[in-house]
Amino acid sequence: MALQDVNVSIELSKPSGLVGLGKPLIITQKTGASTIKNYSDIENVKPDFASTTEAYKKAAAILGQENRPASVAIATYDPADTTVKTAVDAVGKYFDNDWFFVLTAGVELTDEIAVADYVEGKKVKFYAVKVTDVADLNAFKVKNYTYVIPFHHPTDQLEAAAVGDLGSREVGSITWKFKTLAGITPVAMTADELTAIHEAGGNTYVTKAGTPQTSEGITASGEYIDVIHGKSWLKVNIENSVQQAFANNGKVSFDNRGIALLNGAVTTVLQKGFTQGIIAVDDDGNPIYTVETVSRTGTPAEDRAARVYNGLSFSLELAGAIHEAKIKGQIAG
Repeated sequence: MALQDVNVSIELSKPSGLVGLGKPLIITQKTGASTIKNYSDIENVKPDFASTTEAYKKAAAILGQENRPASVAIATYDPADTTVKTAVDAVGKYFDNDWFFVLTAGVELTDEIAVADYVEGKKVKFYAVKVTDVADLNAFKVKNYTYVIPFHHPTDQLEAAAVGDLGSREVGSITWKFKTLAGITPVAMTADELTAIHEAGGNTYVTKAGTPQTSEGITASGEYIDVIHGKSWLKVNIENSVQQAFANNGKVSFDNRGIALLNGAVTTVLQKGFTQGIIAVDDDGNPIYTVETVSRTGTPAEDRAARVYNGLSFSLELAGAIHEAKIKGQIAG
């Protein structure tokens, strides 16, 4: 993200200590200069945000989950301030802080769209947003956001609970569908109503086979959350791994020794991604990824002079997940 010498670009093809990426950030309005603060316990939130505020309710939903993150951050903005006047101003100010899912408390739809536009433009972190009116899902659907996760619930803090329970789990180990959340009431609806929510790029909370659960695990574009989360995990951790290779060695020489070092840094992350379930396995049980490098002699002289290596690339197949099953059976009479 900020201050780095390594940039990883990943394109999704269809079909064909590491950073966990789960900490939530709540953006809310509060009088005074903009601040950001971490909270590990809901009781510590009360002195700053009353229990009646949306910010408190979202923090409570996050910290009340079985698989809750270690902490949640809350950042503020003030329309009377000279710089951080809106929710999107606060997101921009604190974008490089150590959070990964941003939520907004008490903002209008137009401000939610502004935040969604900003986060989508960065293409690494997520914006989880709750709507109470199903029609509002279309405002996000028409933008085809891949990094925006809309949730529908008429009353409860569904998006906060989902991020609190699912966001901090090991990336690649879960899909966001079928999950039971603490403190969330299932929404009664018909099959057609549920289909309409999914077709509008939304997720909700329903009861299936007697179990309350998240109805889907998609972003506004219809892409699966775990796919995009895995893509971000790979990008951030490969960048960090290669950056550490530079920092931990006196010099990474521009020859086959240095190139092998960078290759190893990338391979280590991909192997971890495989063990976590991000990368698929072939019929023989081997991870489906490749790492390729260009030798020193194969690189342009101008790149060597500028000390920029552009010869490392990788490809992989994502493991994905099964969200439906169609089973055939036969009963003999």
